[in-house]
Parts: sequence; C-alpha cells; structure tokens
Amino acid sequence: MSDSDSGSKNKADFAAYKDLARPFTLLMPFVGFLAGAGIAYSAIKPESIGIGLYINILLGAIAAPLLNVASNAINQYYDYDIDCINKPDRPLPSGRMLKITAIRFGIGTYILAIILAAFINMPVLIVVVITALITYFYSAPPIRFKNNPILANVAMAIPRGLLLPVVGWFAVHPDKLTSSTPWAIGSILFLYVLGAASTKDYADMKGDEACGARTLPVVLGVKRSAWVISPSFVIPFLLIPIFIHQGLLEPHTFPLTFLSIWGLYIAWLILRNPESLALEGNHPSWKHMYLLTMAMQLGFLASYAIGCR
Repeated sequence: MSDSDSGSKNKADFAAYKDLARPFTLLMPFVGFLAGAGIAYSAIKPESIGIGLYINILLGAIAAPLLNVASNAINQYYDYDIDCINKPDRPLPSGRMLKITAIRFGIGTYILAIILAAFINMPVLIVVVITALITYFYSAPPIRFKNNPILANVAMAIPRGLLLPVVGWFAVHPDKLTSSTPWAIGSILFLYVLGAASTKDYADMKGDEACGARTLPVVLGVKRSAWVISPSFVIPFLLIPIFIHQGLLEPHTFPLTFLSIWGLYIAWLILRNPESLALEGNHPSWKHMYLLTMAMQLGFLASYAIGCR
C-alpha cells in the first residue's frame, strides 16, 4: 500500500505505534540516564538540591527513551525494503502504518526530546542534539552509517554507550563536564556496545545483504564476525581495575569486574554454534546483551550510591 492510499488502514492504531517504538529497547536508555544522574549525585553532592534538580532528572529520563523511539521509527522508515524481507509483520511492511506517518512520528519525537533537553541545560542539549544526529544518520541517507560495518557499530556505541552516563551526569553537574567518572564509565560501555550491537544483525542478514546494508555479519560472515565481537563481552569489564589504578574510577567499583563472567557466558552462547545466530528471530545473546548492559549501568549506580555515602 502506498502513502497516497486512503483506505481503512491510513490510521495506525496504538499497537502499530507500540511496535514502531519497540518498548523493550527503551529500558536501556531510561535506566542508563537515571544511572548517570544517580552516579553524579552520589559522587559529588550538588551544591543546590531542590525541585529544579529533580525536574531536570525527570525531563532527561523522558528525553532519553524518546530519542530511542525516534531512532526506531526512522530506522523502520529507511529499512522498509529490508523489513519486507526480514520482519514483514512490522507496522510498515504489514500495512498497519503508512511510511509518511512513521517518519513524521520519528521526527516529531526527536523534536520533543530536544525541547525537553533545552529545558535542562546547554550541555544536555548539546549531547541530545549530537545523539539525534548520529541515530538519524545511522539509518538515513546520504550518510547511512549502517552501510559501513565499522561506522555502524561506532554510531551505535557512541549514543547508547559513551554518552548515556555522560548526559545523566551533565543533568546534575553541568559545571563539571571534564570529570573523569562519567567518561570512564561511558568508555567501558562504549567498548561493550561496539561489539555487542552486532548481535541484532545476524537474524537480519538475508534482508541486509539483499538491500546492500553492509553490516559486520554480512561483510565478514557469521563465524568470523562472531569471533570479532566476542571479546567486547569480556574486555570492557577488565578495564575497571585499570581505571581504578589510574584514579578514573572509585575502588568500590571493582566488584563490577566480575560481570565479565556473564559476558564470557554470552560469548560462549555466540561461539558454541555461530550459525544459529543467523536463524530467524533474535538469538538469546541479544537479550543477554541488553540485560548485561542494564546490569552494568545499575551496578555502577549502586557502587557509587553505597560507596560514596
């Protein structure tokens, strides 16, 4: 059905918008922002603690998942042909929503997130705008990071890894932009997501290859790409004691090093039978990737909340 059609399906229902937004993927940015703000609050007590601070945190906690909603909508708009092959039940290829509705919804959600960020402070606004641009051009031409196997993962890891704890920190401490804590935590998350982001690409290989999306599994193949991404589930956690030694993180974050055991389990899930990654549907490692990310975010929050009392 074309966007000019005016039949009974020209109005998407709530279920279509829900499927476009993909609610499960919104947990990670929501938790990540709150964790960053909580770490900032615990590490360095704000000079002024009042309703304004809590409003800023609330606005940021709404803006972070809204950016993800917008990114999901834009991705499904530009990946329409790919989804017709890989995920025909999604709102656009199934005809439950018009393409024009999806892109308007995506752009509108980006604008809403930017407006909310503008009410917080300038550093948060800058990070949100950068995130919006990166996530938009992950899918959109002429840049379309998704068509480059290296830049695609970098474009995922910057907003979803590096910048999440940083923007949460900025919401609490806009005057402490160079503090090592959020950047060190963000760097660990960046290296983790840099490889882990590819877990979602294996089930989509058929459509990606047919439509020219050069993801890591398409370029390297299933086995080689599995070996390439597996270290990212372990190595980032091993950086924690190094960062502690360098004074970039507090000593009470050391127990988070043992999350590498969970990461090792995910790597085992991937490497024991790499071909299963490309079967229809998301591989179990994809869900573990999301859960471990949130465990890391909450783990850093807990370590600072308890250790800095």
